[in-house]
Amino acid sequence: MKGLIGLTGNIATGKSEVARALREFGATVIDADQVARDIVAPGQPALQQIAEAFGPEILLPSGALNRKALGDFVFGNPAQLRKLEAITSPFARTELWLRIAEGYAHSFGATAPMPVVAEVIRLFEGGYAAHCQQVWVTNCPPSLQIARLMEYRHLTEPEARMRVQAQPAQSDKVARAQVVIDTSQTIDYTRTQVREALQKFCEY
Repeated sequence: MKGLIGLTGNIATGKSEVARALREFGATVIDADQVARDIVAPGQPALQQIAEAFGPEILLPSGALNRKALGDFVFGNPAQLRKLEAITSPFARTELWLRIAEGYAHSFGATAPMPVVAEVIRLFEGGYAAHCQQVWVTNCPPSLQIARLMEYRHLTEPEARMRVQAQPAQSDKVARAQVVIDTSQTIDYTRTQVREALQKFCEY
């Protein structure tokens, strides 16, 4: 789709920082993680199906999803992760495309149209990349991913390492990208790369 950028990269590789910069520079960013959170809010059918599949212990007393309990249950267990994805993927896919369509309506109704960005960790695996004019991938060393998870999500090193290792190889995403954003250095350096890549994209 012309004007659609797919932004991806494995856990803790800096997608959120790149997405923040894109918003500041005028792009409309659709966050698949936010979509994923919204579809499992209390009262949503996806949450009910998850509780039926994994048991009531994955719910907090308030009825909200206990994300840490569910994460501990599925990460490192490919069969259980596939079961979870089979429940959530149809809901997430439908909602994500609805929000992309809304993003197009907003962006291309503006005086100076800017790209719509779909920030999706499973951009390739979910088949979204084929619909994007460009794919951008955030990249940094695994050691930095682990350090970020420990600092910002308060995971232990074994927990952080397990989450990093449970994902598809980052190198495969890098090889398939049109733009690779190196997030291993300063935030200013990351933002400079984003600004330059966005300017080039808008010149096409």
